[in-house]
Amino acid sequence: MTEIKKWRTTMIKKLLFITGFLLPSFALAGETPITGSVQSKCSIYTDIAGVYAQPLPNKLSTSPSDGGVLPKIRYDIVQGDYYKAKITWPNSFTSSPALTDALSWEGAVTVAEVTDVAMSDYETNKIEYNNVTEFDLTVTGTVWFNVNSSVTYGYDKSFPAGTYTSVAVAECIAK
Repeated sequence: MTEIKKWRTTMIKKLLFITGFLLPSFALAGETPITGSVQSKCSIYTDIAGVYAQPLPNKLSTSPSDGGVLPKIRYDIVQGDYYKAKITWPNSFTSSPALTDALSWEGAVTVAEVTDVAMSDYETNKIEYNNVTEFDLTVTGTVWFNVNSSVTYGYDKSFPAGTYTSVAVAECIAK
């Protein structure tokens, strides 16, 4: 019986060897997509829309001391230290009556409220350039920013009657 086993083993090996050459071999490849949906962990909301007051005939201002209303922007940060806030105060009108003289814009962005005491560093560590203010959002929680905007018209010129609109732009930028 051992001779039969040897013969059978030899025949199986030969058969496997031959069929390996006779059968076509194919290399198959496939592509499998991998997708993901990313949602920001930083949300921006307008809590209070700003209103210009006219304390002088040639000046519009959102400052409460001038009778205006400061816009208040809320940032909800789900994951701290991954985003920065970039807030741009207005330096032009998006709509207004026709103006024939130069405008002089001023503005500021300040931290109004925070939900975590560690966010108090935001005001101290802010970066300001042109009409832009940036804050490194290092702490999870909610922070509110006030945007102060004022504009004077020409030299001793009165603003023409009409509606004046400008926009403060708030962005949440991934680091």
